[in-house]
Amino acid sequence: MRHPEKAHKPDNPTQPKPPWIRVKAPTSDTYHETRKIVREHNLKTVCEEAACPNIGECWSKKHATMMIMGEVCTRACTFCNVATGKPDHLDPFEPTNVARAVARLGLAHVVTTSVDRDDLADGGAEHFAAVIRAIRETTPDTTTEVLTPDFLRKDGAEGTVVAAKPDVFNHNLETVPRLYAEVRPGARYFNSLRLLDRVKQLDPAMFTKSGIMVGLGESGEEVLQVMDDLRAADVDFLTIGQYLQPTPKHHVVDRFVTPDEFKRFQSMVYAKGFLTVSASPLTRSSYHAGKDFSRLRAARQALLFKARSDAQLAKRDGSLEPSAQW
Repeated sequence: MRHPEKAHKPDNPTQPKPPWIRVKAPTSDTYHETRKIVREHNLKTVCEEAACPNIGECWSKKHATMMIMGEVCTRACTFCNVATGKPDHLDPFEPTNVARAVARLGLAHVVTTSVDRDDLADGGAEHFAAVIRAIRETTPDTTTEVLTPDFLRKDGAEGTVVAAKPDVFNHNLETVPRLYAEVRPGARYFNSLRLLDRVKQLDPAMFTKSGIMVGLGESGEEVLQVMDDLRAADVDFLTIGQYLQPTPKHHVVDRFVTPDEFKRFQSMVYAKGFLTVSASPLTRSSYHAGKDFSRLRAARQALLFKARSDAQLAKRDGSLEPSAQW
């Protein structure tokens, strides 16, 4: 069983999906080619393990999100479809295999995530770093994004990943703090916030990113508070997507958030000072990640250009003040 810890639980009701959340089954030749490349390199993807609804679209463009350190997680989050149990030993060839698959897929931007590995002394931080280095050696022009675990009680783990210089450091808060005990019982909300804040302290120039799901039972006010908390940690990019229930044993969908509500969330995120936002029913952390990274870089460049222009204008105006007095 993928989820032995959930076997004793009663089934939760499932709701039919509204029209805006339905997707077509994958059928394209490119989809099957992507699947073949992943299999040939003995890799796992979060696209498959987490039952992502966007797999057909993304794999048809050869956009696959690598899931390293195995397919078995040491956590038992009630929203997640990744299997829970005792993980295998790390595969020492995995970094090389990921890099080779990235090259064959022709990825300009790659997202690498993982299961939680509480059994490892560093939570798998060095393995993340090895993957980043391998990708950079094999395809130097590929930009790298990591979606890491929370490294709970793994002192210094985030520093190991930051030292490998990924272009984006992502860690998802997933939900509001009130729901952590039910939705993300092995994690701590403020530990995740501190992780993101610590990354910025270690490398202020590194882009940081986080994501949450809605439709788990949170209130609008709680979502706004999460936005404020993330901005206090100087997070650059926020993703917001609809929670979808993988099986009847998983956390129930409280409601399906409408596309108009997602548009309002998007406006609020920008108003709070984030550089970039992706908010839609089908948004996931790695969905359109390459395009989003381009938007993220452009937003920072525009901000820096404006800051320089304002500074030059202020300097010029200041130099004119003495002569104006004459």
